Amino acid sequence: MATLPLSPLLFFVTISSHLASSTAASAHYLEAACNVTRHRALCMRSLESFSHSAAWKQKNPSWWARGAVAVTLTEANDIGRYLAKMKHGGRTRGGRAGRAMADCVECFGDAVAELRSSLGELRRLERGTFEYQMSNVETWVSAALTNQDTCLDGFGGYKGKEVGEVKAKVLNATYLTSNALALVNNLASSGAWRN
Repeated sequence: MATLPLSPLLFFVTISSHLASSTAASAHYLEAACNVTRHRALCMRSLESFSHSAAWKQKNPSWWARGAVAVTLTEANDIGRYLAKMKHGGRTRGGRAGRAMADCVECFGDAVAELRSSLGELRRLERGTFEYQMSNVETWVSAALTNQDTCLDGFGGYKGKEVGEVKAKVLNATYLTSNALALVNNLASSGAWRN
């Protein structure tokens, strides 16, 4: 059995120790960021990929707010496409359920536009206009959440497998948006304007 010379073994141990320390620090920053949210487990899962960035980014509330809005935008966009497909091909095409689905598609279209505006603004934060920009972002993310809630309310009295699937997807989107809003509010109150 061959043994490794001391220096490569020491190098391996050092690298392994650094990676373990880096991973622990990343988990700490992610957990700390998600502590301001209502749906912490979802926050941790949805932002986990953002925890592998440089530590200086992870310490900045702007990083987590942008990440949360980006994740939420992607989810809202996917759900909007799903709802449009359901509207045209699902069993909820006619009657009140069909109108609820059409309203939902419109609500998610608006939510996507609001989240897209929010993400754009978060990418351009400046010290001199930070409070104004954050006020806009808070308003837009809050409006996106309201649109999603409105969609969900439209299906209040309906049952069935298809409606249940729609409700579950929309509810998950509202949780993501709620988390994004909490992280945006945290950024606004921190004053950490740097990107």
